[in-house]
Amino acid sequence: MAKVEKFSGAYTAPITSKNGQILVIGHKNPDTDSIVGAIAAANLYKGRGYDVKPVAQGEPAPETQFVLEKFGLESPEVVTSVAGKDIFLVDYADLKQAPADFSEGNLCGIIDHHKMGDVSSNSPLECWIWPVGSSNTIIKVMHDFYGVEIPREIASAMLCAILSDTLIFNSPTTTPLDQKVVKELAEIAGIEDIEALGMEMFKAKSNLDASPKALLNRDFKDFEMGSKKIGIGQLELISEEMVTPELKQALVEEMNKAKAEGRDDVVLVLTDILKKGSRLLVVGDDSAEIAKVLGADSEMWMDGVLSRKKQIVPPLQKQFA
Repeated sequence: MAKVEKFSGAYTAPITSKNGQILVIGHKNPDTDSIVGAIAAANLYKGRGYDVKPVAQGEPAPETQFVLEKFGLESPEVVTSVAGKDIFLVDYADLKQAPADFSEGNLCGIIDHHKMGDVSSNSPLECWIWPVGSSNTIIKVMHDFYGVEIPREIASAMLCAILSDTLIFNSPTTTPLDQKVVKELAEIAGIEDIEALGMEMFKAKSNLDASPKALLNRDFKDFEMGSKKIGIGQLELISEEMVTPELKQALVEEMNKAKAEGRDDVVLVLTDILKKGSRLLVVGDDSAEIAKVLGADSEMWMDGVLSRKKQIVPPLQKQFA
């Protein structure tokens, strides 16, 4: 990989907004990478002379709350409208993950590690979209490129976000750059035992003390696949056995309600971090086809399947295109 050189000074003139502070905003049902990414990207843009504010489209999930509290960071303000605002997107480039009035705002830039979505802009914009395990990996490289310092508490949270998205490097989305960046962030943060920190996070992530609806929506995204609209959620747990038969039935009931809202199918992936696999729950007319495409066995177990982005969505999109 080519060496990324630091750039001395601003690469472009900072955007001067006539609409107040520029909002740095992650996706709906925000995860740790999305919320910490907004905070870290705001630090980057401030270092480059922009007047920005990190915000979120929802309250932090248990894992994210654990990270924010552990390192003394404030939870971003929840914002659901960006009409008349200048905005930077972090961790997505898809209209379905943006605020409903996104078209009434002005897109200034994107930082993302997913496939390019369907957002558009009225003028040229700055995009950093790389095939790595976490948006925070890209944000760290951007800090290096622009010569912006990362405070210790933000470096700590960025490290956690990368560990979360890569499942402590067990996800197939993990790249050598993710591992390199985590080591560099650990040095800034003074963190020695990275794996122990990751396990602390996953214990927080496994908190099931919420309603079935909240659990389904904790990490839920809608996807247009050909003529079908398929909602896919994921719960990452220390052990899938934490999901009791009663809770599983309640989750299926919520999935049926979600399907009734206009989706063709609803999928929930129960990921067992330690067993390195996932249990598949599906409601909809395409249940059998989805299970077959994803290689689920008779017990709906998918061995080695950990990543929605790389192992769930692509084969389904190919099937229903």
